Amino acid sequence: MSEEVRNLEPKAMWNHFADLNAVPRPSKKEERVIEFVKSFGGSLGLSTVVDEVGNVIIKKPGSPGMENKTTIVMQSHIDMVHQKNNDTKFDFDTEGIKMYVEDDWVKADGTTLGADNGIGVASIMAVLSSNEIVHPPIEALFTIDEETGMTGAMGLKGGLLDAKIMLNLDTEDDDELTIGCAGGIDVTAHGTYASEPAGSGIGSFKLTLNGLTGGHSGMDIHRGRGNANKLMNRVLWEATKEFDIRIRSIDGGSLRNAIPRESVAYITVSNNSVDTLKAAVSDKERELKEEYNTTDPDLKLSIESTDDITTVMNKKDAVAMMRAIYACPLGIYRMSPDIDGLVQTSNNVARVLVQDGAYTVQCLTRSSVDSEKMDEAEMIKCVFEQIGARVDFGGSYPGWTPKPGADIVKVMSATYKDLFGEEAHVMACHAGLECGILGTNYPDMEMISFGPNIRGAHSPDEKVQISSVHKYWKLLMETLKRIN
Repeated sequence: MSEEVRNLEPKAMWNHFADLNAVPRPSKKEERVIEFVKSFGGSLGLSTVVDEVGNVIIKKPGSPGMENKTTIVMQSHIDMVHQKNNDTKFDFDTEGIKMYVEDDWVKADGTTLGADNGIGVASIMAVLSSNEIVHPPIEALFTIDEETGMTGAMGLKGGLLDAKIMLNLDTEDDDELTIGCAGGIDVTAHGTYASEPAGSGIGSFKLTLNGLTGGHSGMDIHRGRGNANKLMNRVLWEATKEFDIRIRSIDGGSLRNAIPRESVAYITVSNNSVDTLKAAVSDKERELKEEYNTTDPDLKLSIESTDDITTVMNKKDAVAMMRAIYACPLGIYRMSPDIDGLVQTSNNVARVLVQDGAYTVQCLTRSSVDSEKMDEAEMIKCVFEQIGARVDFGGSYPGWTPKPGADIVKVMSATYKDLFGEEAHVMACHAGLECGILGTNYPDMEMISFGPNIRGAHSPDEKVQISSVHKYWKLLMETLKRIN
């Protein structure tokens, strides 16, 4: 299946991408891909080191005539988001990504593709392995764990890099030059609840909400897509007002930085109300499909009988939890007053897990203004502390302050216009790039981020546009030539 991808141009980059995608590389389980990159650098006879947290640094001298040009860092992260559709049989720990070409896009068969940030990694590998590409001295930085905490960037010490310029290859629109990004913080509520016997004269059911579009919780948060955790909570809350339903468990979402696409709840209801509950679920599905027809056309809400449920969540505790989830902010908190169209602060209700007497609600709050990020985090904390939950803050990382006057911004803006006859969009984004973190130990380094068109990142709908890769590659090659 991946052979079709290997025949695309530029062949060197696509072949490195295919090789990379054959290596399982989930965040926090990067041992195999670290060894893969380390062995790659060694096979080229280049200086290759793995730092104490697992980042790989490969250094290559400038090509003939470019030896004395400014040293640059080419940087991408080697981990990827692992998500699949419920009906896809795939083992991320043992299988390589199954890719295919459809029209102008490379896609994966029911899983995430890993173009985020595998295209960037493959691009760097192609430059390192080439004897023909013109480039200045390069320090290739392959960071770990970008997707679940940015611990690679956080753990990179000062003094390991000598470069004055960084090219981060992790932007997902080919007409954008990104010069700033949002920071983020994990906000996680933990609580306990009393369990009690389910009683007699009840029916046991599995309630499933799926088919949502999902997406990147930063880049797609403004698109108004359905959040499975919030919608499931809405369904349960409204059912509670009409029926004496009881909750045994809820399992919704998976990753902190992905808009949740699916949620499953196990519930009970009096046998006398079974038919009316099923009808209400059908009505609610029609209502939600109408509301989300544009953003989530494949939304499904279903109810089916399941094995007898013997214990359920205490009703008082269940109501309190649902109230808190209902009140928890979702989506855009504030738009930037300075950059038109930029989401400044947002929150994603990423994960809801209720089982065995405990519940967890995990959010990822993002902002390009650190004080506002903490303001929304405190808001969420207050909501859940009202019901006695413990709320932890973790994984906080800074944003990246734009420097539009930097020399590399001028060089790449001029290069883009010369190549494509139009102005690039020089902008900041609402995603969390590693540049802000890396800049804490390398404050004088100029940074810029760019890349090809990638759509549906962090979801099984992820795809990368082939023609856009051509454009991005052309921009990268010309930029390397123009570095002074």
